[in-house]
Amino acid sequence: MSIAFAGSPRPTIGVEWELALVDRRTRNLRNDAERLLATVRREQPSQAARLHGELLRNTVELVTGVCADVGEAMADLREGLTAVRAESERMDIDLISAGTHPFARWDVQQLTGGERYRELIERTQWWGRQMLIWGVHVHVGVSSQHKVFPILGALLLQYPHLLALSASSPVWSGHDTGYASNRAMMFQQLPTAGLPFHFDDWSGYEGFVRDQLATGVIDDITEVRWDIRPAPHLGTIEVRVCDGVPTFAELQAIVALIQCLVVDLDRRLEDGRTLPALPPWHVQENKWRAARYGLDAEVIVDADNAERPVTEDLDDILTRLEPVAQRLGCAAELAGVAEIPRRGASYQRQRRVQESSGGDLWAVVDSLTRELRP
Repeated sequence: MSIAFAGSPRPTIGVEWELALVDRRTRNLRNDAERLLATVRREQPSQAARLHGELLRNTVELVTGVCADVGEAMADLREGLTAVRAESERMDIDLISAGTHPFARWDVQQLTGGERYRELIERTQWWGRQMLIWGVHVHVGVSSQHKVFPILGALLLQYPHLLALSASSPVWSGHDTGYASNRAMMFQQLPTAGLPFHFDDWSGYEGFVRDQLATGVIDDITEVRWDIRPAPHLGTIEVRVCDGVPTFAELQAIVALIQCLVVDLDRRLEDGRTLPALPPWHVQENKWRAARYGLDAEVIVDADNAERPVTEDLDDILTRLEPVAQRLGCAAELAGVAEIPRRGASYQRQRRVQESSGGDLWAVVDSLTRELRP
C-alpha cells in the first residue's frame, strides 16, 4: 500500500498538552471534562478547535494550530490554558500536568464516550483501563517522507534525555514506584505502543502498516502509538516521549529542544551526512534507564557501547544546538533546558515535597497545581 506524506516546507510546530482535572476539595481527579469542555466551547467559541477530550473524562488536551515557531506555539497554549482555567475555577477544579496523579485510583475513572475508546478498552482490557497517565506530544514539520526514518532513528539517541527532563510520574496509586517515569513503562503495555520499529526507508513502513491493517491489529494508522512516529497526514514527526510537563517554562524549553533536534538532523541530511543510530537493544536499555533513574541515568551514546551521565551528554547537545536555536528564534527557550537539572525535574520535586510533608500526597498535588498557575 502507499501512504502519502504531506510534507512541510518549513519545520513547523504543533503541541498537544494533556491536563488532569483535580477537585479543589478532595485533591482527587474529577471526571468532568465533557461538561468543562462544553462550557468553554459555549462561552469562548474561538478556543473550540484548541480543546480536545481524551480517553478518560478526567482529562482535557490543549492543542496548538500549525505554528511557525516556539513562541507562537506557546502563545496558542497559553490562550487555551487561560480559557480552560477561567471555566474550571467556576467549577472548583484545579489543573495539573504530570505523568501520573499521585494517589488517584484507576478503577473508578470514567471513560469518554465514543466507539474508538470503547474498542481500545475492549481489546486491551486491564492494561487499557490502567492508562491513568498524561503526556506531551510535539510535532515538527519535515519536508519529505524520505527523511522521516533517518531522522526518527537518530532522534532515538536523545530519547533518554527527553524522558529524563520531563519525568513526572514517580508515584502511582499512592505508591512510589521507584521510577522517575512510571508512565513510560505503563504506556508501552498497549499492543501498538512503545519504541518504534526500524525501517530503512518509507516503503518498509508502508509494508508494516499494510500488514497491521490486514491482520486486524489496527483499523487506522493513528492506532500505531509509538513513542516517536510519523504523522503522514500532517507531514510531521511526532515525538510522544515526554511525561506531562508541570510548568510553562519547562514545556517551552522541551518543545524548543525537540524542534532544534529535528532541524539539526534534517540539515545534516541535507548536507549529505549519515545520521547516527543506536542498535535497538541500546535504545531499549536507554529508555528503561531514563524511566528508572531520570536525570541520574547513565546512557549509552554510541554503537561502541560508550556510556555517559545523561546530564553531561545533554550539556554537549545544548552547545551543539545553540546555532540552530538562534536561526529558529528559540535560543532563550532552549537555554531553559539547562535549568531543569539545576532546579530538579518534576519527579525529584514531587519526592522532595512528599518527604518534607511526611509523605502527604495531597501536598504533592497542591505543589503541582501551584506550578501550573501563572
